[in-house]
Amino acid sequence: MSAPLPRILVSNDDGYFSEGLHALVEAVSPLGEVWVVAPDREQSAASHAISLHRPLRIKQVRERWFAVDGTPTDCSYLALVHLLKDARPQLMVSGINHGSNLADDVTYSGTVAAAMEAAQLGVPSIAFSLVSRGPFDFGPAARFARSLAQSALSRPLPPRMLLNVNIPGGVEPDGYIVTRLGRHSYGYDVVEKEDPRGRKYYWIGGTDYQHEDIQGSDCNAVHLDKRVSVTPLHLDLTDHGRIAGLTSWTLDGFQRHDPDGA
Repeated sequence: MSAPLPRILVSNDDGYFSEGLHALVEAVSPLGEVWVVAPDREQSAASHAISLHRPLRIKQVRERWFAVDGTPTDCSYLALVHLLKDARPQLMVSGINHGSNLADDVTYSGTVAAAMEAAQLGVPSIAFSLVSRGPFDFGPAARFARSLAQSALSRPLPPRMLLNVNIPGGVEPDGYIVTRLGRHSYGYDVVEKEDPRGRKYYWIGGTDYQHEDIQGSDCNAVHLDKRVSVTPLHLDLTDHGRIAGLTSWTLDGFQRHDPDGA
């Protein structure tokens, strides 16, 4: 009797209808039983927002394919805590995002947040993004996603594993590099406008892209080497290097205690 196919959860932040999601589903479908739980509309830059103050609705699009009127985090939570609670997936994949999620982008990205929520709930997860502003050719990214997912499923994985993957657009990548997060900027612009009723409104963000040349970074791998970056992330945001420095601070009227309660 053959072993059951591994269960794979797919989500994203561009919506259940997006081309990148469909490319990812097609890529991983030969590897297992695929379930899709994705937002019913675009939720780019939603970060790790979760809906605690309004009800959520789930619409079944077709077999094992669901649209949620919430954030990417809501989708992962509902999938793992409700829809798939009786048989959790062996792997969660998110994307393929229409655009990069390099460096500081991971703090804003809904694509990464969907994977992060799944990892936080104990399911190994991978976020995939295509570094392009269009046109989007998801072929190379989908091929890499299949290969990485297949390798992941072939071995025991830590339950909170979280990988952030960026594939350069417009080229066939020359392999991949295991990287660290880099540093980049899109500029810091605020455009002030006025609506027909005389009220001001603002567009924030920028289009002046530049990244720091940091050896071993995801930005260098994608932009300079034209290779896929695979960056392991973790959920402990503690800046361990600053702990010792903070213990030397003196606060008037307050005594510092050690973590062990002393």
